[in-house]
Amino acid sequence: MSLPLLKIGVVLSTMAMITNWMSQTLPSLVGLNTTKLTAAQGGYPDRSTGVLPANPEDSWQVYSSAQDSEGRCVCTVVAPQQSMCSRDARTKQLRQLLEKVQNMTQSIQVLDQRTQRDLQYVEKMEVQLRGLETKFRQVEENHKQNIAKQFKAIKAKMEELRPLIPVLEEYKADAKLVLQFKEEVQNLTTVLSELQEEMGAYDYEELHNRVSNLEERLRACMQKLACGKLTGISDPITIKTSGSRFGSWMTDPLAPEGDTRVWYMDGYHNNRFVREYKSMRDFMTSDNFTSHRLPHPWSGTGQVVYNGSIYFNKFQSHVIIKFDFRTSSISKSRQLDYAGFNNAYHYAWGGHSDIDLMADEGGLWAVYATNQNAGNIVLSKLNPSTLQIIKSWTTNHPKRSAGESFMICGTLYVTNGYSGGTKVYYAYSTNSSTYEYIDIAFQNKYSHISMLDYNPRDRALYAWNNGHQVLYNVTLFHVINSEEL
Repeated sequence: MSLPLLKIGVVLSTMAMITNWMSQTLPSLVGLNTTKLTAAQGGYPDRSTGVLPANPEDSWQVYSSAQDSEGRCVCTVVAPQQSMCSRDARTKQLRQLLEKVQNMTQSIQVLDQRTQRDLQYVEKMEVQLRGLETKFRQVEENHKQNIAKQFKAIKAKMEELRPLIPVLEEYKADAKLVLQFKEEVQNLTTVLSELQEEMGAYDYEELHNRVSNLEERLRACMQKLACGKLTGISDPITIKTSGSRFGSWMTDPLAPEGDTRVWYMDGYHNNRFVREYKSMRDFMTSDNFTSHRLPHPWSGTGQVVYNGSIYFNKFQSHVIIKFDFRTSSISKSRQLDYAGFNNAYHYAWGGHSDIDLMADEGGLWAVYATNQNAGNIVLSKLNPSTLQIIKSWTTNHPKRSAGESFMICGTLYVTNGYSGGTKVYYAYSTNSSTYEYIDIAFQNKYSHISMLDYNPRDRALYAWNNGHQVLYNVTLFHVINSEEL
């Protein structure tokens, strides 16, 4: 118990003792404990009644008495003389007692003041204690909230890392491929050595074919090593502002070293002219270009230049045409069976974008939709020479709901729109025939994307954004164990 509370208890106990003492002592001091009434014989009250002190002269005496008409008693009383009271010893005792009571009253008042002061101190301490209790409670609650926030953050991080588990499993398999690639390169080295020794035994055409075959095998190894899962897209880099709201532009991913020509196609239908710029610098700083006239107008913005030829969808048809720039002629054309066309299954922005041709590390692809797949996206890998379908995959994503799409390392990535806020949110892997929903930020700087394609040589996305030709760098996540190289 605190000191103020002890003081209050002492004061209350003292006051109780004083009260008890006064109730027992005062009557004996003033002679009230000898007061009595006398009764006359026969049970009727006597006419003289008074206090019976030791000396009869000092008592109150009834001088006379009578009864009024209503039966009430009327008495005449004689009080003792004042001079006699002043000489009374009991009066002195009463006066001394009164002084003591006054002194005690003053003491009680002092104690009361001290008690009030201590009570205020106690009340102040109580307020402070309650404040401390509140602060302790807040600290405890804040601690619990901080723990909850930390747990939530850790849980969110785990959710972010969870999709990487299957990716790591794929990379374990890729590590095995690296060993195979090493063996492949060693075998190629051996074959090249044998070719060098036996060069005189082969004619030029056969030797050229064998070298081309070796180059293709080396290219396939390098492409697999460069592949990975898309994890990020950079801010846009505006290369040029030209043309109408819709169009496409690109470079050849299989162009020889040093060939940086840029191909430019304005509009999405009823146009046949393709511009060729000698380099990216010429494209950015000048209007010097060579114009190529196609035999048929194109449809949409899904054209792609691949290994010296342009592949495009013939206007108002489901025919794919391969046009060779070297010979300025059609080298191959083929119908893409069951593919919708003429705005049947376009991207969300429209523009006759039913058939989208694209290339990645694995080859040439066509993205379209069919009635058989209920308007959902169908993905087909094409033979670049014959345009025949090598293999097809059917997805569950409606093509009309897609903003745009592009291929990276055999995976189709789809954006959620073409205007305003945009992100890459759907991915379909042809390696596992599975899909997942992702969330990769994608800045739509000019608010209307009508073309988006990936170039595996540049590892960049080419976009036509509302009359602006834009580039995006990409981040691919791929782990290769250096010990296995």
